[in-house]
This record gives sequence, C-alpha cells and structure tokens, in this order.
Amino acid sequence: MKVILLDIEGTTTPISFVHDTLFPYVLSTLDEFLKAHWTDPELQPHIQALKDQALKDQDAPQISNDPAEARESLIANVQWQMKLDKKTGALKGLQGYMWRFGYRSGKLQGVMFDDAVEAIRQWTSEGKQVYIYSSGSVEAQKLIFGYSDHGNLLQYISGHYDTKVGAKTSTDSYRKIAEDIQAKPENILFISDNIREIEAADKAGMQVVVSVRPGNAPLPLHSFAESSDFTTLHK
Repeated sequence: MKVILLDIEGTTTPISFVHDTLFPYVLSTLDEFLKAHWTDPELQPHIQALKDQALKDQDAPQISNDPAEARESLIANVQWQMKLDKKTGALKGLQGYMWRFGYRSGKLQGVMFDDAVEAIRQWTSEGKQVYIYSSGSVEAQKLIFGYSDHGNLLQYISGHYDTKVGAKTSTDSYRKIAEDIQAKPENILFISDNIREIEAADKAGMQVVVSVRPGNAPLPLHSFAESSDFTTLHK
C-alpha cells in the first residue's frame, strides 16, 4: 500500500467523542452562540443554507424570515435535525463553524486513539500518504486533527474528503478519490468501522480493513480483515 485512507468516527477517534462531546457542545451552546454571532457576516451563509434545507424538507421546522422569530426558529430546526441525526450539509456547516470556536477557545479537544496516531506518523515516515474520508465536513476533520490530544497532526495528513465527493457507501466515491489523488485503487488501504463503507471501497478495488474499537456498533458477519491496532498495518 502507498496510500492510507482513514475514516474518523470509530476508527481514529472514539465514537463516543462525537456523540458525547461534539454534538452536546452544539446543543448546549447554540442559543448563546447565536446571540453572540447572529450578525456576523461569516454566519450568514450558514443561516441561509439552513433555511434552504428546511424548505426542501417538508417535515422540518421552518426558519422564519421575521427578525423577531428567526433565531428561535433556527434553534428549533437545528434541534430537530440533531434529534433525528440528520447529516445535511447545512447542519454540518453550522456545527463545524461552532466547533471552530470551541476548539480555538480550548473548550474542545480532538480525541485520538494512541495506535492511530503512532501509525499515521509511521506511515508518513515511510513515505506513504495519509488521507481522511469522513461524513463530517472537511473543516470539522481539520479541527479534530489540528487540535487533538496528541497535538497538531495536520502535518501528517495529505488531504481530506467529505460527502461532497459522494456517499461513503457508494463505490463511485472511492473511485473518485483514487482518481483525485492519482493512485491506483489497489495501492490504497481504506480503514473504517462501517461494513457498508468497507464493501463499497472493496468493490472499487481498494485494500480494506475493518476498524474494531471499544464502543463501536457490533459487526455483522463478514470476511474482511480486522484491526484494533493500526501499528501492525505496515505491509
């Protein structure tokens, strides 16, 4: 393998970090954050994206254009999306924007598995390239690695992909990534805790390994290689 393509949640990072730290941070600080930043120019595209997304989803709480109701209705929409574990680009954009402030203020810190960090450093020292492919936005990915409990790890990452390249369960997504990084699929190792993603990457011709971590969902029966220590993956 010449390239390693890594998932984040349940692979490099405990699945509990996202659900027990990142998501609660958004919900607990949303009202205060919007009050403080409501008129910030950088927030406006996120507000508009959430409005546009709400119009596409008839079941979603709509976001009012009335200045007196806009903020509260946006909060209701975000809470609704997060309760249903929606993964819309508009929601992820706002979350990433809020997390940026959380990381920079020291209230948030990315959590990494020790062996994942050691393996990433070892791979790059061997001349291999490491890329990230996560359902989280590219900005959110960079924050986790840039403000991790092992320091700034971005120096080891050659690039990032999110679902803008395609769904993680789509074989075409992995073909597009291979083409973009100019590597043959057979020279790329993809590691994830999600079997459907592993199957998609496998069909694209990539090498695959299933990540086995504490707290991950039980795995269905499968025939793929597994690893709970990435430092052993140096072939």
